[in-house]
Amino acid sequence: MKVLFIGDMVGKPGRSITGQALPYLREHHGPFDFVIANGENAAAGRGLTAKVAEELFSTGIDCLTSGNHIWDKKEIYPILDQEPRILRPANYPPGCPGQGVSVIKKGSLSLGVVSLQGRVFMPDIDCPFRCIDGILAELGDVPVFIDFHAEATSEKRVLGAYLDGRVSAFVGTHTHVQTADEEVLPGGTAYISDVGMTGSFASAIGMKLESVLPKFLTGLPSKFEVAEEDVRLNGVVVHIDDESGIALDIKRVVVKEAELW
Repeated sequence: MKVLFIGDMVGKPGRSITGQALPYLREHHGPFDFVIANGENAAAGRGLTAKVAEELFSTGIDCLTSGNHIWDKKEIYPILDQEPRILRPANYPPGCPGQGVSVIKKGSLSLGVVSLQGRVFMPDIDCPFRCIDGILAELGDVPVFIDFHAEATSEKRVLGAYLDGRVSAFVGTHTHVQTADEEVLPGGTAYISDVGMTGSFASAIGMKLESVLPKFLTGLPSKFEVAEEDVRLNGVVVHIDDESGIALDIKRVVVKEAELW
């Protein structure tokens, strides 16, 4: 099976290029059996709403993962309990809305998707290592694709190695900068430290530079505004053996908005 994963979408520019680029990606890298995207910043640059989620599902995305910003718009809380295609990190404590695991199916193919969040330089939540052990025990033999939303590359590398051979793919998100360390690990798990960002690259990780600068100059809160120039999509395409669940290949993809005209 072929899986396309799209890195953190930031605001309307990220959503727009996703819809525009998917036909292009299907033509040049597909067809894809599953399309997954991180949507925690898709609504105005922070959080997710039901309307935005439906817009993204209408483009052909099968599942939305997330991270710490999934909680920024409270209107999504009841939706998380109702919509299995939207995942919050699985290692938030019991009692939080939603779920962090979903098994998506297409014909004879099934793929377990897990959203996890790191703890280094991040909110102090439950241990992702122990959490994923329990999840894998419940999922059984289904191929598993993990989005690990984390700040520290060290935490990503160690958890990726810990899960090597136990999951089909382990991709990092959150830093909004695509790393050049994609590989299939020795046990057969596709790995990359960070998939990158889908949004404006004439920015500070998707936000207008002039709206972010005052915070660094003064240390005071500053209202960030979504940037709209030099929009690009960052993602990875992972090829997984249907029978064994072993990753055969992982490739980075970058699509610039200018290439789509």
